[in-house]
Amino acid sequence: MNGQRFESMNIQWYPGHMTKARRMIEENVKLVDAVCEILDARIPYSSRNPDIDSLASGKPRLVILNRCDLADPKMTARWSAYFKSLGFAVLETDAKSGKGVGGFAPAIRTLLRDRLKEYEAKGQVGRTLRVMVLGIPNVGKSTLINKVAGRKAAAAGDKPGVTRGRQWIGIGNGLDLLDTPGILWPKFDSQEVGELLAVTNAIKADILDRETLGANFMLRLALYYPEAVRERYKIEPDVQAGGFALLERAARKRGFLVSGGDADLERMANTLLKEYHEGKLGKLTLESPDDRALDAGKRDL
Repeated sequence: MNGQRFESMNIQWYPGHMTKARRMIEENVKLVDAVCEILDARIPYSSRNPDIDSLASGKPRLVILNRCDLADPKMTARWSAYFKSLGFAVLETDAKSGKGVGGFAPAIRTLLRDRLKEYEAKGQVGRTLRVMVLGIPNVGKSTLINKVAGRKAAAAGDKPGVTRGRQWIGIGNGLDLLDTPGILWPKFDSQEVGELLAVTNAIKADILDRETLGANFMLRLALYYPEAVRERYKIEPDVQAGGFALLERAARKRGFLVSGGDADLERMANTLLKEYHEGKLGKLTLESPDDRALDAGKRDL
């Protein structure tokens, strides 16, 4: 994707409690048999904390593509294949409805079958497996844990940073989960990553300029899903026009004007993001494995 078409923004996000969370993860990863990394199926790459590769310390990994109900099914299949090519087990879920969650325990047991054989050889038949659950803020981690456990075992909310401390949760079937606070990385080397996190509410969108965020998001939609732009906003998704021009055209179509007849770009940006969150634009995945040279932990996009 040609990044020169996008407007630039300065994005910084690293609350102090995340430093403490990282330290807790480093101290406890040695206690677990495997690591479960929960990603947002709409932005599988941008919702990966690159620090987790080092934090996981070579542990067997299960990647969960959550919120698959909101993502493009064809793109989810491609992302699933991509993560499998990295050697990870993959599970597609919608934690809110519980879709796919029943596959969690079997996926962990398959992932750790060699470890289970080792335990059995040592006479430790039925030993409880311990799994650390990691993910960035507001990726649906606590909701998924509650579905897996069949009870409200983890604090869940729609705002970043709800889970603050360590929580061991027994889910039966010889599995214990270690819930951890969502952590982000100290600096977004790529503006695109920061924008996508803001668009999907992983970070607070109000720390960014809403008009620029809306313009860049409109341009991204024109590039990936031109039909959604055409059908929802009744404008031609001309990527060469640029994000602000598309946002202005959409605002005029909606009749969003301010005194003097200028387009109300802020209102249109807020409407665009709101309608996206409400699912009115359809099932969308906002990045592709083909966008760039992707590899585990890379962020110099």
